[in-house]
Amino acid sequence: MGPSFVIDARPRRASVIVVALLLALLVAALNFALWAAADRPTSVVSWNGQVDGFAYSPFQRYQSPLAGTFPTDQQVSADLALLAKHTHRIRVYSVLQYPEIPRLAMKYHLDVLAGAWLDRRTDNNEKEINALIAQARRWPDIKRVEVGNEVLLRHDMSPEKLMAYIDRVRAAIHQPVSTAEPWDIWEKYPELVKHVDFITVHLLPYWDGVPRKDAIGDALLRYERLHQLYPNKHILIGEIGWPSNGNRYEFAKPSLANEAIFLREWLNVARARHLDYYIMEAIDQPWKEHVSGRVEAYWGVFNADRQLKFPMTGPVLEDPTWPWKALASGLLALIPMFWFAWKFARFKLAGRFVYLALIQLAAGLIVWSVTVPFQFYLSVVDWAMLIVLFPAQLAILAILLINGFEFVEVLWHRKWLRHFGLLKPDPPEQQPFVSIHLACYNEPPEMVAATLDSLARLDYRNYEVLVIDNNTKREEIWKPLQAHCEKLGERFRFFHLDPWPGFKAGALNYGLKQTDPRADIIAVIDSDYVVRKDWLSALTGYFHDRNIAVVQCPQANRDYQRNAFRRMTNWEFDGFFRIGMHHRNERNAIIQHGTMTMVRRVALEGTGGWSEWTICEDAELGLRLMHAGYQTVYVDEVMGEGVTPADFRAFKTQRYRWAFGAMQILKGRWNWMVHKGPLSAGQRFHFLTGWFSWFADALHMVFTLMALGWTAGMLLAPTIFSLPMRLFLIPVMGFFFAKALFGIVLYRARVPCGWRDTLMAAIASMGLSHAIARGIWMGLIKQKTAFVRTAKSRRMSGGAAGALGPVREELLMSIALVLAIIGMALDYGTHYIEGELWMVILGAQAVPYLSALVGALVAHYSHDHPDEIAVAQSASTPAAETRTPEAVEARSAAT
Repeated sequence: MGPSFVIDARPRRASVIVVALLLALLVAALNFALWAAADRPTSVVSWNGQVDGFAYSPFQRYQSPLAGTFPTDQQVSADLALLAKHTHRIRVYSVLQYPEIPRLAMKYHLDVLAGAWLDRRTDNNEKEINALIAQARRWPDIKRVEVGNEVLLRHDMSPEKLMAYIDRVRAAIHQPVSTAEPWDIWEKYPELVKHVDFITVHLLPYWDGVPRKDAIGDALLRYERLHQLYPNKHILIGEIGWPSNGNRYEFAKPSLANEAIFLREWLNVARARHLDYYIMEAIDQPWKEHVSGRVEAYWGVFNADRQLKFPMTGPVLEDPTWPWKALASGLLALIPMFWFAWKFARFKLAGRFVYLALIQLAAGLIVWSVTVPFQFYLSVVDWAMLIVLFPAQLAILAILLINGFEFVEVLWHRKWLRHFGLLKPDPPEQQPFVSIHLACYNEPPEMVAATLDSLARLDYRNYEVLVIDNNTKREEIWKPLQAHCEKLGERFRFFHLDPWPGFKAGALNYGLKQTDPRADIIAVIDSDYVVRKDWLSALTGYFHDRNIAVVQCPQANRDYQRNAFRRMTNWEFDGFFRIGMHHRNERNAIIQHGTMTMVRRVALEGTGGWSEWTICEDAELGLRLMHAGYQTVYVDEVMGEGVTPADFRAFKTQRYRWAFGAMQILKGRWNWMVHKGPLSAGQRFHFLTGWFSWFADALHMVFTLMALGWTAGMLLAPTIFSLPMRLFLIPVMGFFFAKALFGIVLYRARVPCGWRDTLMAAIASMGLSHAIARGIWMGLIKQKTAFVRTAKSRRMSGGAAGALGPVREELLMSIALVLAIIGMALDYGTHYIEGELWMVILGAQAVPYLSALVGALVAHYSHDHPDEIAVAQSASTPAAETRTPEAVEARSAAT
């Protein structure tokens, strides 16, 4: 006896673990590098001196004059002590509102530029003027005064009235008097200059939409222009600064780094030119967001917690905490990445790397989403939106990872673990007996006759055909079928049931009781399917394995080539069988369909027959058989071809039924999916997550309604509803584009159609979004619904208005979204990047509804070719189509 050799699997296992760990560490390192690249330090001139002056408002983080909550003397005193370390001057806008500031400022040797806040309230203006005069006479630390702040810019009063106020104050006090306005107001009203002792100008390049890199030059240009116009007047720059957060305004982008760079450059320029200025402003004032928009809250050098927002020396970082965020996201993703790279070592290296990158991206977005809100002063409404949308963002990431898993496995598998092809036919004496069940309701007789004729030509000895017509009322519909069955011979049996409960499942259960006792296999076919003659002979051999309970072939269609609507629906159907069924078949988790399927009789009867509590009895049966421990087989070979839905109403109705039935199954079999039991982890994964894309449609409908409501709020009540932050917008947009990318790439790789058909299939798929959403929500809320048959013959729908009848709701949603976009464009324009992003999202949300309109119009104006109608009514047999793995892989490689 020769020596035996045992191959030790441990080195192989060890190498897989090492490769998996290296891949995970590589992606984590790339993640850290991307965080670093996104926040590279910027070198800028340092500042070591004192600031000439600060504009100062004393409100604390949660205080607001709008709510009547004011700071205490102790809080103001602490602020002034802080500011005294950096400046010797402050500017206040209303001594009536802050009467104690001049007194407290003396303690810290701060000079005060005191102001009177003027607006359209005449009585209040009188109080402000009187308080300003009284305070200026009383406190020696008030060195200059301002009568009004941007009064003419806001059109609160006429220049003449403002000048009268200024003259009145100048006559009453000895300090120099001015009023504060932007540079263009001083240019517009030269007579105003004659009534002030000095010009107070606001130079805020952000509000002129100037990029930060050009902002210092722009401010100096405005300053020099005023100096040329009024050479004999001293010019005080009453406000100059840059916001650290908020919405982009035209080309001006608020950011922490931009504020730091702008101010450090300005402080050095101002010192070199001996300019008189006050920085806008000392401390962030969150309450201002509710007056003038989000950006108004972020002009401070100190944040609302009285912490310096950036250093005055050294490199500038937009986010100094980025290393901790990068580390957190890397650690969060590391174990899942290692597990995936180890568990799916059978994938090609590129596929594993892509999916690990997706895991890392998801972890990074989670860390970013958790931490970025703390960079904002969020209102109660903002936090409410965040609480609602953060779980939705997690759901979006989950859907992205689920779709990504399919994307990676389908594109980068080395070989299918569970591939099944056609078998060599058994000798006639060894063929198992097959009972073919065809349930129909109110179907065109000639169409069903074509199906029966194809069954009569099957190259198989041991079979019978049971035609169960349930609840068809008109005899001219079912009587010809009865006659046709009699004509085809004794192996064809016809049953007319009226009335009969249970929809299709009820009819199939009746047929099960009428089945020939010799039958080992039950085959089910839809009434419009014309089958290949080798359907049974090439597949029944799989049932020699007692563990196999289901053999499923793909649904396919015929006679669609010259009808634009049938063509687009055909390719929309085809994608699932070319992509999704292969993905699920790897883990014995296919969706059983109600046509072109075979079931082991003992398994079907032993698990309870067809379920009449769900309108998707086929998918429920497949799940139930898996739960009973049986195996399923998916043979990706076209063995029969049916007819696509006749029009868009039928197309929508069919998908609504599938979505509703899916929710019935999810609710009815929930415990099977979430608890460990007979179902494998892979099966539970697919039956839980396989419908996530449909849940995305359901969430899309909710988010669209929320977006429309929020847009109406922004247009009608802008002080309450502000532009959503990029925090909410960027992940949503990323999801839209990623999902579109996955779908297009997979279609081009796996589905044998051109770019035009790919686009039309995408339109057909997106056009079903609203119907699916309604099916999901109704299925979650209701227990049962009617089983509506899918019409396969064209129905008249009138003119163009009739064409849009099936999509009335989608039409209304499209109109609402288009009006929302127009309203945003008119009200916000392109001034804010958040506004632009919001309009893009509204446009993306409109795409499914517009797709439904396109689908309905295509269906209305498409007509069946006479030759194809004749073929549809004849007993033609589908030509064999090559769908072997080699053929599909060849197409994938070509793509």
